[in-house]
Amino acid sequence: MDSRKQGLNRREFIKRGALAGIGVGLLPLAEAGGSTPPPGPPEVRRYSMLGRTGLRISDISFGGSRLRAGQEEIVLHAYERGINYFDTAETYTDNESETTIGNALRGKRDKVFITSKVITDPTDKRPMMMTALEGSLKRLQTDHVDIYFNHAVNNVERLKNPEWHEFTADARKQVKIRFVGMSGHAGHLAECLDYALDTDQIDVFLAAHNFGQDPRFYQRFLGGFDFVARQPDLPRIMAKARQKNVGVVVMKTLMGARLNDMRPYEEGGATFSQAAFRWVLSNSNVDALIVSMTSKEMIDEYLGASGWRSTAEGDLRLLRRYAEINGTSYCRHSCSACEGSCPNDVPIADIMRTRMYAKDYNDLRLARAEYSMLATNAEACLSCTAKTCAGACPHGLPIDALTAPTHRMLTSA
Repeated sequence: MDSRKQGLNRREFIKRGALAGIGVGLLPLAEAGGSTPPPGPPEVRRYSMLGRTGLRISDISFGGSRLRAGQEEIVLHAYERGINYFDTAETYTDNESETTIGNALRGKRDKVFITSKVITDPTDKRPMMMTALEGSLKRLQTDHVDIYFNHAVNNVERLKNPEWHEFTADARKQVKIRFVGMSGHAGHLAECLDYALDTDQIDVFLAAHNFGQDPRFYQRFLGGFDFVARQPDLPRIMAKARQKNVGVVVMKTLMGARLNDMRPYEEGGATFSQAAFRWVLSNSNVDALIVSMTSKEMIDEYLGASGWRSTAEGDLRLLRRYAEINGTSYCRHSCSACEGSCPNDVPIADIMRTRMYAKDYNDLRLARAEYSMLATNAEACLSCTAKTCAGACPHGLPIDALTAPTHRMLTSA
């Protein structure tokens, strides 16, 4: 490493453009292969066994977080391309996601796997949970979901609630759910996943994971900087899940999904999204990924990466370029480095996640819906002068300049 850079502290190094050199000498998770897209129409080319569930699911699967009423044709296009795993939740698009998936897959239930999710509190009771599940089943027009997730878990106390365990046991006995899962993408993700795995609570977990959050993407370039070790846990936890035969599905694989930023740099038919997916799927401990699918064209592009278990020639160049463009504007939601920097306990990572939905996904409706569910929002930032969060992000995100505008944007009429 350049001796001038060795003299910088970690945060200043990141802020001064360390990302500009990412990619030099990097080792992908698996050996790079060719770059020629596979022949034939876009379709699912690999189905993975999802841990002990025995479900064989499409390696690139349908995320329904942005699915609207009347978009059944998008779901059907995914189904016709071979996608057989459809992920949704009661909170997605005010129940429209579940309803649309239910309409589209009516008569095809025995050919697909459907999951849904519920957000629970540590004090929630079984009747409330069962009511939520039955509402999802009604909208999905089915008598069961294949996996039911305890959704967006960032507090171990939610996993310790005996009512959740009794509810899932009852629901399984009634065959309203087949398997139990946990999803998460915030600062205490590792702690929660370790607890769930160590207590044998889950059959599947769904977690945020992308090349920009993986220490192995940076370690060859950044050497001994402790930035590399901020999130070393997810690869370890994935390996633990594999040992326990727990299925692993990942989300948020596009690091903000600013796809248009990358169009000028894509060559030979390969796209940034495909490179990002290949990076994730080259990890042998990842069974599959889900991604929000909002058009037929997007589905076809995404499926160009199906079947790959390695990166392709040129992928690292695209990933490096994306990191250069967006590395200091993207929040690594499970990094947790900023946690505790706000005296008002503003959940900074959650605020930044909702901002991403609005700014990167261009989905203000989703952003406002997610923001409205936060127990604490960024209202305190409107009058804050201390700005104790300034400089708290090791990746250079200007937290103090973003939280108040995000609150205004997501609460304005």
